[in-house]
Amino acid sequence: MNEQELRALVERMIVELAGQAPTPQVKGADYRPMEPEGNTESGGCLEDISQVDLRQQYLVKDPRNGPAFLDLKRRTPARLGVGRAGARYKTATMLRMRCDHAAAQDSVFSHVPEEFVQKNGWTPSQTLCGDKDEYLTRPDKGRRFDEANGAVVRQTLGQSPKVALVVGDGLSSAAIEANAPDCMQAIQNGLKSYGIQPSPVLFVQYCRVGASDHIGDLTGAEVVCMLVGERPGLVTAESMSAYLTYKPHIGIPESKRTVVSNIHRQGTTAVEAGAHIAELIKTMLEKRASGIDLH
Repeated sequence: MNEQELRALVERMIVELAGQAPTPQVKGADYRPMEPEGNTESGGCLEDISQVDLRQQYLVKDPRNGPAFLDLKRRTPARLGVGRAGARYKTATMLRMRCDHAAAQDSVFSHVPEEFVQKNGWTPSQTLCGDKDEYLTRPDKGRRFDEANGAVVRQTLGQSPKVALVVGDGLSSAAIEANAPDCMQAIQNGLKSYGIQPSPVLFVQYCRVGASDHIGDLTGAEVVCMLVGERPGLVTAESMSAYLTYKPHIGIPESKRTVVSNIHRQGTTAVEAGAHIAELIKTMLEKRASGIDLH
């Protein structure tokens, strides 16, 4: 028996003689990170951090002029005044960024439900993309239709319509579900008030903005108005844009498009955007131009 074993034996004998249970050696105090604080038997829930308004969240400790900084924050959802823990973000900031990033990923990889399209009375169609992975890796296929879907486009929108109305899922299904119905209704009502008869609405799955150019070639539409979900970011995953093109065709320059962007509840609301889009379409038909040519 070596010296270390002998020391351990003596310690056990002393503990037994004292009638005490052995105490394990620890480096510090007990740490129980998953142990809830207080009484949780009442069924309380953690706060939903996605519902926190970033314009009102100010995490800097002992600010020099807190009210002035809060007034600045109310003007933007940018992550200002987040404070820090040492050289790092605070836990609340880190968790909110991960939450918003997860929402953006969900929006990109999810689909607009078929039931949603049917409920709004839109006619479904699909580009050359076979699935979401192909859509994300082959943007060119998201701009074209095969013969079967091309026939659906022509049948839905008709030949030489004055205004062809299109909804494309784009890179954010959440944006379409949150904004497209109200925005499209406002566009249709606005066009009718100007004496312009809108077409039925075509829904395009796996849609890129350039699909409107192929629609122009297939139908001969004078103006194509496409609502499409935009690439989501950390501010919102529900931003939608409208792309308006006068006499679109494959190969038309991007500068020929007129864009209304940031259509979401924290930006331009769907109904307000729809009314503005209807007025833009009226102006395009009168001036026979869009994009930089319109100005």
